[in-house]
Amino acid sequence: MTEAQRDRTATQELSPTAELVAMMAEDNAAARLAHSPDLAEQAVWRRLTTRHGDRLSEIMAEHGWPTEQAFGPDAARAAWLVAQHADRQLDVQRRAVELMAAAVAVGAASARDLAFLQDRLAVNEGREQRYGTQIGAVTDGRPVPWPCEDPERLDERRAQVGIEPFDEYTARFAPR
Repeated sequence: MTEAQRDRTATQELSPTAELVAMMAEDNAAARLAHSPDLAEQAVWRRLTTRHGDRLSEIMAEHGWPTEQAFGPDAARAAWLVAQHADRQLDVQRRAVELMAAAVAVGAASARDLAFLQDRLAVNEGREQRYGTQIGAVTDGRPVPWPCEDPERLDERRAQVGIEPFDEYTARFAPR
């Protein structure tokens, strides 16, 4: 049995709630690898996020979107994080957006988190993002978002889902 198979077997012995929380902890511990100059470390990150995306897909198929009410706040946040990082699994991100949007419509999930996931999916599909949450580069010390639809109304849309104005948001990313 490979290390990945042992990890998967050990994780699947947990409840879906505990599993999601464990995936978030593992994701947080490995996030630095995502942009590592070491390609082997990047590959570790890719395998991790793929394994997590696969498992989230199974959980969504069995339970729908993991809401706070059904799974608790930590597991709900973990489900969002796993979906957010499933960048090479657009089917997982699409399904998460669909299920999460239905949960938001009935007040069972965060509109803010959904906006971040919708933007991430849009960028991954080569479309303009709606809320300007995904930063593409830093130019002259200023964070620049991936292209956005109707940029003149960006802060209005952000406010509707509880995201701070774009300039406040990007100030956190600016070099000091």
